Amino acid sequence: MIGIFDSGVGGMTVAHAVEALLPQYQITYYGDLARTPYGSKSRETIIEYSIANTEFLLRHGAKIIIIACNSAASVASGILRQKYDVPIFEVITPAVNRAVTATVTGNIGVIGTRATIRSGIYEKKITEQAPGLHVFSKACPLLVPLVEEGWLNARETKMILRKYLTPLKLKQVDTLVLGCTHYPLLKEQILHRFGKKRTTLIDSSVEVALTLQQHLEENPALRESLQRNGENRYFVSDLTSAAVAIAAKIFGRQIDLAKVQS
Repeated sequence: MIGIFDSGVGGMTVAHAVEALLPQYQITYYGDLARTPYGSKSRETIIEYSIANTEFLLRHGAKIIIIACNSAASVASGILRQKYDVPIFEVITPAVNRAVTATVTGNIGVIGTRATIRSGIYEKKITEQAPGLHVFSKACPLLVPLVEEGWLNARETKMILRKYLTPLKLKQVDTLVLGCTHYPLLKEQILHRFGKKRTTLIDSSVEVALTLQQHLEENPALRESLQRNGENRYFVSDLTSAAVAIAAKIFGRQIDLAKVQS
């Protein structure tokens, strides 16, 4: 089984991408809605939550873990890989790889939570691959709560997006990394601010699903160990009507969310 965790509902974009690309494999998802957002938490707290989430998924039979949370990936992925003897994927590296190949002008923008931007992980990974590229980052702490509330098309959300994105637009970035798995739910609004023909958006949900697909193709023993054609399960640490509505929007169908504690 493929285990996926996030701080809230945003990671369901990853679950949806994996389901679409690898429909034969069972998925178990855990969204920590009770403690979202992670981006405003300390490094130590994010690591603590990430360990608890991983152990929850392992108890449910996960043989692969996907950290579908940029904040958790930026500070906890190395620790989780040291602690657990299962393949652990995160959403940052695949997005970086795609951004480096996509940019034409060499100006890459990154938006994310405070924790992700503060870590500098995107700048570090991008410039390691291509030292000549310019990375412009912007923390967008209000976007996750707005998405979790379901305010995707609210006037307030559009105003906040304009304030966050204008500095990056002035830097003339031609590639923008959505450095949080909640942000694909705002993709249309973000593209409207930049112009669809001028900017390539990098959706880490899609990129990590493609990376997992390639890894399974290259590792037949792991591929054969995964449960096939089982029922996908979706757990959350808090259950709200907004979460139910957003899950349905992401998957295009009603999703049964079960409230549990990690």
